[in-house]
Amino acid sequence: MGILYEDVVIIRQSEKEGDPTVIIVNCPDKTGLGCDLCRIMLFFGLSIVRGDVSTDGRWCYLVFWVVGKSTTRWSLLKKRLVEACPSCASASGISYYRSDLQPPRPPDVFLLKLCCHDRRGLLHDVTAVLCELELTIKKVKISTTPDGRVVDLFFVTDTRELLHTYKRKEDTYDHLKAVMGGAMISCDIEMVGPEITACSQESSFLPTTITEDVPRWEIPNELPSSLTSSSVSVTMDNLLSPVHTLLQIECQDHKGLLFDIMRTLKDYNIQISYGRSFIKQRRNCDIDLFIIQADGKKIVDPCKQKSLLTRLKMELMRPLRVAVVSRGPDTELFVANPVELSGKGRPLVFHDITLALRMLNTCIFSAEIRRHMIGDREFEVYRVLLGEGEGLSVPKCKIEEQVWKMLMGWE
Repeated sequence: MGILYEDVVIIRQSEKEGDPTVIIVNCPDKTGLGCDLCRIMLFFGLSIVRGDVSTDGRWCYLVFWVVGKSTTRWSLLKKRLVEACPSCASASGISYYRSDLQPPRPPDVFLLKLCCHDRRGLLHDVTAVLCELELTIKKVKISTTPDGRVVDLFFVTDTRELLHTYKRKEDTYDHLKAVMGGAMISCDIEMVGPEITACSQESSFLPTTITEDVPRWEIPNELPSSLTSSSVSVTMDNLLSPVHTLLQIECQDHKGLLFDIMRTLKDYNIQISYGRSFIKQRRNCDIDLFIIQADGKKIVDPCKQKSLLTRLKMELMRPLRVAVVSRGPDTELFVANPVELSGKGRPLVFHDITLALRMLNTCIFSAEIRRHMIGDREFEVYRVLLGEGEGLSVPKCKIEEQVWKMLMGWE
């Protein structure tokens, strides 16, 4: 037995313009649930302005105050949030939730091959359509021919798990045709093996600002302040609670802040028993989390404390790594997106990159997404060739700053 299916996720939309919408999740707990929910809300473009989390390790009650957009699909959001909660069983014809979970099957990977005539902003338009269709881009290879044609290879997974059907393929084609018009030449979709998105061990062609894993506060003059989040404070207290470690975070708010915290705690197998977060004036955010280890005990080991504090501070100062470098006559943009141990990364990164470049009126000559091991961690690395020689009119520092602000939600 449990609670009714309809009550697992409750969304109370704001009645007054400017007021936040309240999302309530009431279900059995599982490791990393908060991270999974925050990723979904980030994918739907929601900003979390306040959060309240409570769990006894078996059952959890989470409340999020969020700000959406006029285009937010609330019913679809609810469906995706419900799917992230523990599985549903049927009892006496009424759907209830139960806490036993089956390991998820790896999603099928599809190759979407798109051939079209080039125009400014085309790549962002295509990316926006794929996001709207809930097709997750796992890997991409974009190239432009001398005659102005573009060949786009998108390796995607389908959240709806329907891309193998004729109807879903036709729907994807129709959406792309609507935004591209006469620029589209051909569009093909076929299933490929999952090994196509495997991680590469090579990182020799990545700039040092991407591969360097030294805490940025130890070398403050090396990285421009515009590419980090300032005033990050992360502390631990084992005196206030007899059974929990209190984790206190003070930092500047950015898009996906709670997600960045939750994914880090998930990787460290840390459980949150109770927590609150809220945004004060000037985007300053205060977060208090009462946490325990997987064994139900406080974090008292000094080495474990230092490791977690250092990692959290690094992730909050620079949740993504951005660099624009010159390689001979070419100028390339690199963005590194950390991947969780579960294999998932921050959503909409490619969408935000292409939007930032379109706002700068900067052309994309080629682009690719590949996974690399940097140190002992896996990253999703976005590599974009921007221009050649005098063709690049926007200063490199301006591109870095614009892309960073777009990724952080400061635009």
